[in-house]
Amino acid sequence: MPLSMVKEGEPNIIKKVGGKEETRKFLENLGFVTGGTVTVISQTGGNMIVNVKDSRVAIGKDMANKIMV
Repeated sequence: MPLSMVKEGEPNIIKKVGGKEETRKFLENLGFVTGGTVTVISQTGGNMIVNVKDSRVAIGKDMANKIMV
């Protein structure tokens, strides 16, 4: 399921990062890599704050939909 549908506070394993090559590279650079762990900290509106590789990252819902867990 996409990251945008995950409950807050639950650690999840990233199964796949989708989207165009450019988008995948961008998300990879932020730490969203297959096999990595991601935890949703909070969701407000269409944006979410997630914990990935010991750092907090804010991403939009469109980006979160491309990350499968």
